[in-house]
Amino acid sequence: MGLKVLLLFVYTFITVALFVTFDGEVDVWFSFFVSALVLAGITLYHIFVERTYSPFISAYIVFTFLFFIVAPMVQINSFEGPNPQFVNKFPHDKDLAIYTNVLISVFNIVFFLSYLVFKKSKVITRVPVLKESSKQMMPILIVVIAIVTLLVFFASYTFVSDELNRPAWRRSDFSVFVFLIWKKVFFLLPFAGIILCFQYFKKEKKKAVNLITICGVFLFLGLLLLWFKNPLVEKRNALGPLYISLIFLVVPRLFNTNIKTLFFLFFTMIVAFPLSAILTHSEASFQEILEKPSVVLEHMKGGGVASAFNTLNYDAFSNIMATMDYVEEYGFSLGHQLLSAFLFFVPRGIWKGKPVSTGELVGDHLIDTYGFTYSNLSNPLVSEGYINFGIIGVIIAPIVLAIVLVKAIAWLKSEDYLKKMMAFYLAIHLIFLLRGDFTNGYTYYVGALIGVIVIPKFIEGLLRFFIYKQYIWKQSKALKE
Repeated sequence: MGLKVLLLFVYTFITVALFVTFDGEVDVWFSFFVSALVLAGITLYHIFVERTYSPFISAYIVFTFLFFIVAPMVQINSFEGPNPQFVNKFPHDKDLAIYTNVLISVFNIVFFLSYLVFKKSKVITRVPVLKESSKQMMPILIVVIAIVTLLVFFASYTFVSDELNRPAWRRSDFSVFVFLIWKKVFFLLPFAGIILCFQYFKKEKKKAVNLITICGVFLFLGLLLLWFKNPLVEKRNALGPLYISLIFLVVPRLFNTNIKTLFFLFFTMIVAFPLSAILTHSEASFQEILEKPSVVLEHMKGGGVASAFNTLNYDAFSNIMATMDYVEEYGFSLGHQLLSAFLFFVPRGIWKGKPVSTGELVGDHLIDTYGFTYSNLSNPLVSEGYINFGIIGVIIAPIVLAIVLVKAIAWLKSEDYLKKMMAFYLAIHLIFLLRGDFTNGYTYYVGALIGVIVIPKFIEGLLRFFIYKQYIWKQSKALKE
């Protein structure tokens, strides 16, 4: 109960402070207020009514509160001069801001209602079953995955070395396709092996020889995972879901209720990150802050909070506006933009006319029209729906999202740890997926699914095939004798 009270207090305090200090137009204020009311309703349901463990709704609430309420209101509050602009150089337009909030509210309402409806579906909520034969085959599967991972280590050594030595500003010498195959698929194989090791450790009856072997394999896979997935070779939006999922695997009680997950994500994303940005952007030294903590408050009063949110990390709201501006000039894509996500596995070298991601498309529009200098932008799921099919897309997208998340809840309840962990991984990855753009969010998660579920299941299928063939061979040999 203490976590609920603390969370609601901070949530309410931030919300009230935002609306009391908001400096924009009254009708813009009201549009944000309606959006905040819709989200507050979802939040109260999630905390007090929902009995199903759903970290997905926790992530959804945190994303929406941070990127569609806190960040844009702080940004609008910091506007100065007669021609205010967002950080992506898109000019502030009162009517467009209001319409953006309308789309966000529609998206949230449709998503929430769809979520409630689909949670009652027996087909979607059916929990996957792990076969007894899969449990028996687990030790040999873990060993084979370790061997395959070792082969990946040798095959990718040049690639990882290049990533370790390559400055962040320089593009990789490897193609995007090779980049994705290594980093988003094969480098997650040790994660799959670690998950299976934990599942084996929880097995009641274990052979001593198998247990010692699996313990050794577990340590080996842990070292390989650190080699493949560390801050020197991977971005934090990929490391976050992975290592938070590992914490959930090892100590599930830290995240096993809605309030625990919501509390963790809320204070990490909405309190800790902005405060850390204020400290890192402060001109005072660490010694000066220790001697006089009030300098941090003075920095906050002087625009520290605004500077923390006036970055491209929090450009989601303004990019929806920019997307609508793009549509006004070029029209709807009618599903064309979705092809870059659903057909991500087709290299551009083969498909010359493959569409760029929506974030890049809108970024190029901002460069051409408003003199922006950067095209690799986010693009939220709201505007992904809008650029493809207009308001119809904004209605379809949350329905599909609700179906996926309800299915993920079923996976989260499964005895199959690979599916259980990839469901939780999706909950943390959801913040990145909702922020967009859809091509990157979708591609990265599907790549992880292939690395953690598809490849291990394929290896298991091969093992079953070879065991069956060996059984047939023994049977035929026995008959001949």
